[in-house]
Amino acid sequence: MFRNPKLSDRRILTFPAVHPCSAISPATLLASLIDLCRQICNHQTKTFVTQKRNARETIRQIGILLIFFEELRDMSSNLPDSVVLCFSELHLTFQKILFLFEDCSRCNVKIWMLMKSQFVATQFWVLIRALATALDVLPLNRIDTSDEVKELVELVAKQARIAKFGLDKDDELTMKRLQSILLQFEKGIEPDLTAIKRVLNYLEIRRWSDCNKEIKFLEEEIDFQYLDLKERDVQILSSLVGFICYSRVTLFEALDFRDKNQAEFKCNPEILSCLNPEDFRCPISLELMIDPVTVSTGQTYDRASIQKWLSAGNFICPKTGERLTSLELVPNSSLKKLINQFCADNGISLAKFNARSHDITRTIIPGSLAAAEAIKFTSEFLLRRLVFGTSTEKNKAAYEIRLLAKSNIFNRSCLIKAGTIPPLLNLLSSFDKSTQENAIAAILKLSKHSTGKILVMENGGLPPILSVLKSGFCLESRQLAAATLFYLSSVKEYRKLIGEIPDAITGLIDLIKEGTTCGKKNAVVAIFGLLLCPKNNKTVLNSGAVPILLDIIATSNNSELISDSLAVIAALAESTEGSNAILQASALPLLIKTLNSESALAGKEYCVSTLRSLCSHGGEEVVAALAGDRTIAGSLYSVVTEGNAAAGKKARSLLKILHKFREDDVVAYTAVDQERSVDVW
Repeated sequence: MFRNPKLSDRRILTFPAVHPCSAISPATLLASLIDLCRQICNHQTKTFVTQKRNARETIRQIGILLIFFEELRDMSSNLPDSVVLCFSELHLTFQKILFLFEDCSRCNVKIWMLMKSQFVATQFWVLIRALATALDVLPLNRIDTSDEVKELVELVAKQARIAKFGLDKDDELTMKRLQSILLQFEKGIEPDLTAIKRVLNYLEIRRWSDCNKEIKFLEEEIDFQYLDLKERDVQILSSLVGFICYSRVTLFEALDFRDKNQAEFKCNPEILSCLNPEDFRCPISLELMIDPVTVSTGQTYDRASIQKWLSAGNFICPKTGERLTSLELVPNSSLKKLINQFCADNGISLAKFNARSHDITRTIIPGSLAAAEAIKFTSEFLLRRLVFGTSTEKNKAAYEIRLLAKSNIFNRSCLIKAGTIPPLLNLLSSFDKSTQENAIAAILKLSKHSTGKILVMENGGLPPILSVLKSGFCLESRQLAAATLFYLSSVKEYRKLIGEIPDAITGLIDLIKEGTTCGKKNAVVAIFGLLLCPKNNKTVLNSGAVPILLDIIATSNNSELISDSLAVIAALAESTEGSNAILQASALPLLIKTLNSESALAGKEYCVSTLRSLCSHGGEEVVAALAGDRTIAGSLYSVVTEGNAAAGKKARSLLKILHKFREDDVVAYTAVDQERSVDVW
């Protein structure tokens, strides 16, 4: 039997069909043809919002052929080679038809299928003509079946040759209406909501969640089109995203569905921190390889990364520097299976990585003029809701902002320019848990923008953010407040202001004690940001941060949290007071153990930095303790060879200190031994 790949394994409107192998038995081929026909006929035309007429006619013709194939199976007659060859061609065509049906009936691609309706109608025509060609050469006279069935097959072949699979009139009219709306956006004219409703109703997009599904697909498709350098399609897709975002915000009040991956803005621990095998990383992006491919030099890269490399005009292997003798990218299926299995064994979901994560810097500029104007209108609408709306409308507006600002710099810019930050700050004092969470999440996203940071601080945002950090209605809000402080602390003068407020650092320490892994991480990185201002060092030490961080390093099983905690310890150790606090906490054995056992190179580098600082501030006693541990040298040499330049320099410096101490110790021992020998003599 031939099975179709899952929808998630292929791109929309692609048809990766394969010919049956030449050695396939006629019975197996016939059974697979029947299976494909049934799958196609099981698609009800009511599931198609576009291409209904083309789908109906295709199902009718395939249904007749199903009768033919089932009769052949029941008669168990031998099939000549010429018939098997024709059936193989039909099998290939049926696969492609099934792929086309699956795409046309998908619930999250309705608006894109409408925009591509002319192309889709052409695909129907091409595939039905391919079916007609295969039937034309099918030697029916050599097949043992009833004359009635043969006549039906001949009828299908004739109809397939003359059938007109064109663009449905209703599809064409709706597509023109949509194009007109996009043109209005492009000209800076806010379209009539009635016209938008007419388009959405035709596509059966009737809920907030329907819009959200369409947006997610369009954004994923934009990522793929960027990789394929299809600028025209990117512009159309971007315009559609703007249109659907505007529609979702202005037309649908009820949040009938909340995607936790979008709504709960938890931190996203790097997936590779869980992976031991370095072969799972792409040498270019250093990210998990979703689609590993091998180039002519034998090196393996993620397809998206190497395609981008080649598209930029680079024809050498990024890792070896050798010139590529061929630009063919050979799928590394074995490695892909290993990665999938490893992730499955460790409870890691790859679903959200199937669509390549795009470079957010390209979202500084909107994908199209229509998209830009649509987001501007959307931002102004949301501002009005934040200022004049009911409590429910304000909450929904804050939620929409957190979604729009999630991964798009232009959206953030529009929302900031519209003036959404002041009313969002006002919502932080809301007694409604959901409203407070949505407001702080929206502020977090907007504070990633340089102008957003300024406006948050200039509008008195620090006190309410700290209030949420200390006593937010839910842990999620407190975690989001900590992350917001991290972004604010990226501005030099702001980290000084934040550090001068006692509740800031104590609030972060409390979150480390009480928070989830995500909350702990947000608090730790916020403290790290504040330590970039030396004056905050003493406040952090006085808050009791050192023993808490050391406990995380000793007990946590989250590699990224451990690495972040080590980074803070390394920063504290740069001062004499910090080194003393670390030594007083008896941290030396733990740091040595972590250096020797930590798999993440970043964690090793922070350990080296800390130990180097402890040697400088702790004196000979610390050096003696390190020199006495013979296991540390190997870890230091690994940092020298594998770490970055700064880490390698510190590791070499530490090795010199230890070597010198050991040499001096040997010299001193030899002198004493000689002195004893003289006394004896």
